[in-house]
Amino acid sequence: MKKYLKKLIQFSCFSMLFFLILVIGAYTYARLSPKLEINGANSLAIFDHNGEMFFQGSGSKKWVELKNISPHLIHATIAAEDKNFYKHKGFDLLRILKATYINITSKSVEQGASTITQQYAKNLFLDFDKTWKRKLEEMWYTIEIESHYNKDEILEGYLNTINYGHGMYGIENASKFYFNKKAKDLSLAEASLLTGIPKSPSNYSPLVDLEAAKKRQLLILNLMVKNGDITENEKEAAYREELKFIGKEGDTTLNTVMYYQDAVLKELEGISSIPSSYSKTKGLKIYTSLNMSAQMNLEKTVKEQFPDDSNLQVSTVMMNPNNGKIVAMIGGRDYTRSQYNRATSSLRQVGSTMKPYLYYAALENGFTSSSSFTSEKTTFTFANNSTYSPKNNNDLYGGKAISMATAIAYSENIYAVKTHMFLGSEALIDVAKRVGITANLEDVASLPLGTKEISIIEMAAGYSAFANEGYRITPHLIERVEDHDGKVLYQAKTDKKQVLDKSLTFILNNMLTATYDADYVDYNYPTAISLAPKLTHKYALKSGTTESDNWYIGYNKDIVTAVWVGYDDNQSLTSKEYKYAQNIWYQNMEFYEQGKADNWYEMPENVSTVLVEPISGKPANENSTKKKLMYFIKGTEPTIADTVFDEKLTNSKKS
Repeated sequence: MKKYLKKLIQFSCFSMLFFLILVIGAYTYARLSPKLEINGANSLAIFDHNGEMFFQGSGSKKWVELKNISPHLIHATIAAEDKNFYKHKGFDLLRILKATYINITSKSVEQGASTITQQYAKNLFLDFDKTWKRKLEEMWYTIEIESHYNKDEILEGYLNTINYGHGMYGIENASKFYFNKKAKDLSLAEASLLTGIPKSPSNYSPLVDLEAAKKRQLLILNLMVKNGDITENEKEAAYREELKFIGKEGDTTLNTVMYYQDAVLKELEGISSIPSSYSKTKGLKIYTSLNMSAQMNLEKTVKEQFPDDSNLQVSTVMMNPNNGKIVAMIGGRDYTRSQYNRATSSLRQVGSTMKPYLYYAALENGFTSSSSFTSEKTTFTFANNSTYSPKNNNDLYGGKAISMATAIAYSENIYAVKTHMFLGSEALIDVAKRVGITANLEDVASLPLGTKEISIIEMAAGYSAFANEGYRITPHLIERVEDHDGKVLYQAKTDKKQVLDKSLTFILNNMLTATYDADYVDYNYPTAISLAPKLTHKYALKSGTTESDNWYIGYNKDIVTAVWVGYDDNQSLTSKEYKYAQNIWYQNMEFYEQGKADNWYEMPENVSTVLVEPISGKPANENSTKKKLMYFIKGTEPTIADTVFDEKLTNSKKS
């Protein structure tokens, strides 16, 4: 037993000596190696389409020296993150042992042991994958930083680069954003609350969850008391102090633009040519498609539409249909209240905005602008004796045959389902897939009515194939990525593939102007007729409505704008709330096209025009009260003898 104990002691001593030699060697090697540059490492500068920077992370543009940071903030940070910061050399061994013991005994990861230097190294140089390779890199960078910089320099860098939420990197930016004051002027109450945010900005921001932020603040104040930084009375006074949050930086618009920025960073993660660690590049310059004027107007119109006390949400995408560039984006009403990006992450029922895919499929399968079905209540009976009885909006029916153009103008559900049943479900699904819809579209009778959930970016990209006369494009925000020295690491390429016929898209695009055309006023009104006097340019337009979703998607050759309005919890919309999407859509389309001539489509050579009665689609005569020029593939022009397609449907039963 004594022999065994002696060997154990010898082994322990040898291990400790070996570890000590290893540590000394590592620090010596780091000290002799070239000084690690930290001022620009892992910084991300994001630029709009004019080359103007609108975001900079890590290497903050508002760097502030340690002497100009409130002592309250410094003490609070050390108390909360690393109480032995000025005593260790990058690693707190006692804290590591304690955290390991607690995590093992509790069988969960309850405590971490990262020092301020470790966190700084991770923020500057590393991706956030939890791998052994990353942890070893973090340890090495920690040693390098500690070997070349003193504690004040490390703390200064850390406080200037950490994320305080809402896109605010660095304490000076955060102080301006939350309290409209300089970092040196922060009170104890303000400093202790700000210190709590970096642990989880999406949870501890006072603009997101004030109660959680106050609980974290109290924890930090207690740690400051324990460290001897403040007294119990000072703690109580700071905790009770009522704080007024500004929630903006004052001289810049950093609200909905942050949704665009988040989407850029998400897209950046998927670019394989960009290294996961930017230590060798000293940061990146990211050039995007953002049109700041369009973005600012988008934000302005959104703010004007909604009551302040409403929980209603919105997402909007403006896309160049010719190359897929996303020129403006909003993922919610207010980034300071919700960072959830509905433009990139949300799937919603698209309603009748699904119908243009169906009607293109119909044109491809021999239908024309004049092809007619009867507008009347209809029950569809299937092989298994199940039935489906769709209804038109307001339960309104013409009781007569109507043209496809009229069905588009009124967004007729009966016409859409009859067309879908006539063609077979594969026709609609095939067109949707061709233009870039990746959602799993189920073979159901209600599919053309938009019961499937699809993202707004995919819908904008899908409509782009109509807007650019037949090409599928890949939506993107990033145009080019350069390293610190200007070397191009990534260049976006316009990925276009022709998937639709130019002549048929021309016909469909013109039919989609019927949604605000007074020539289609009859037993019903076009769905967007109220926009007719407000539009100074010609657009293709389709709305979509479900109980909880309202969509407007419209375009010309220059731009596609898609707008969704609804509640995150699928709460039903009121009649008044169905106007918001329409207003946002037309105001931003008109702003974008202001001062430009109409950029509409030239008629292809194989297309002809016929004067028809718009409601029925029949050729017009001297007795016709309404006459309109409509477009047809040559050889498919309507005649007075054309049959109504209902006669060919054998699987429907009228009720």
